Amino acid sequence: MRNLTSLILSGLFCLTISNSTAQDNKYSLEECIDIAFEKNLTIQRSQLDLKVSEVTKNQSKLERLPDFNMGANYGINWGRTIDPTTNNFVTEQLNSSNINGRSNLTVFNGMQIHNSIKQSNVSYAASYADLEKAKNDVGLNVATLYLNVIFNQELLANAEYQLNSTNQQLERTKKLVDAGALPVTNLLDLQAESASNEVNVINAENSYNLAILNLKQALLIPAGDRFEIEIPELELTLNETYLMTPDEIYKAAEAIRPEIKGAQLRIEEADLNYKISKGAYSPIFTVSAGFNTNYSSFADREREIYDGTIPSTVPIGYVASSRETVVSDVNLPNVVETLPDFPLREQFKENISKNIAFNLSIPVFNKFRTRADVQRSMLSKQRAEVTSQEVRNQLRQDIETAYNDMMAASKTHTANQKQVEALEEAFRVTENQFNLGAVNFVDYQVSTNNLFMAKSDLVRSKFDFIFKQKVLDFYLGKPISF
Repeated sequence: MRNLTSLILSGLFCLTISNSTAQDNKYSLEECIDIAFEKNLTIQRSQLDLKVSEVTKNQSKLERLPDFNMGANYGINWGRTIDPTTNNFVTEQLNSSNINGRSNLTVFNGMQIHNSIKQSNVSYAASYADLEKAKNDVGLNVATLYLNVIFNQELLANAEYQLNSTNQQLERTKKLVDAGALPVTNLLDLQAESASNEVNVINAENSYNLAILNLKQALLIPAGDRFEIEIPELELTLNETYLMTPDEIYKAAEAIRPEIKGAQLRIEEADLNYKISKGAYSPIFTVSAGFNTNYSSFADREREIYDGTIPSTVPIGYVASSRETVVSDVNLPNVVETLPDFPLREQFKENISKNIAFNLSIPVFNKFRTRADVQRSMLSKQRAEVTSQEVRNQLRQDIETAYNDMMAASKTHTANQKQVEALEEAFRVTENQFNLGAVNFVDYQVSTNNLFMAKSDLVRSKFDFIFKQKVLDFYLGKPISF
């Protein structure tokens, strides 16, 4: 929180992208945050994680549906093989084909599908909370850098005012020295003071340019591009946050902060994963159905259908002397029908077979893998609970620190205001006396430096107090604006 405080104590600026005509555009804080949301890689990564969670959520719902798969094959056999349509041996080339399909539906598996659907929904909500947290962090960082630019701009203006005041005094002193009213040492001392003020201006310009560079880098803008920001009217006012206690702020923030919601959702996700792991102890009941058909080139030709035999005679020779044919009695196959070709489409229709099966799988022993999964999921849940408590503790500490810093900044700013008022009057008197020669240059320089430091401290305490209030408003879910 200290780092965040010092970071935002520095910050509220935005960028101006210069076009080919070198014309600058002013950007408000809201526009800067929009640019950061669009370009920031952390936010893009969180958006992709959210899309992955959405895909997982949609897919888990479809696990309730049955699956369906089909297959096909085609083969050529030579020599002795089995005709798949008749299961008879053939000894000629055989071309065969097969088509099959199967579907499975899980009826019960220990509520694993049901809990997986719930888990994916919770995971999606947690990813969305992570995205919101990423946006909050980026927005707060941009506001910090934006305010840092304005803060350094005011310090630069203060340094330039100091230099201008010294130069005016230098011109008056030069005229008095030329007139012989003041010694030349007064002029030399003021010239040295002017040079010292120029160094202060240069240092302030460097700090201002560095603040702009930091904002450009946060917005992924090339350092060579020109920027100009809208300077809002930052008035130091007390809001309702100032009247709340740290505990009241924490209770309000706890109910709305995305990091708290995300941590709680991770606990629910881990608990559902535990239930899914326990579901592996339960029996699994599934229903499956399928079909199969095939084709054989051996069947795809003309063939005769036989029904028993019929007596007949066949010539077996002849008598040499008389040339009389000798016959023998045999039983020949009785051809009942000659079938035409049996094409592929008709074979597939004729040879189709269908089946349905009910399957029950009871886990008995799997080397304690299920028990190990259950133990791991339980430990993951406990780890999620510890992480959630860490997030809550960190939020409470951040709020308590920010509240304490806000109260301290308020008191510091009040004291700095009184200091500046007193030193301005002291400087006015000292300057008049120096012009009259009543005081030496050392007294004048001390008075000048004291006023310069007091004004710088007043600017710092002003922005510190404004930032501390904005941080507490941020924890209460209020938009970051100035």
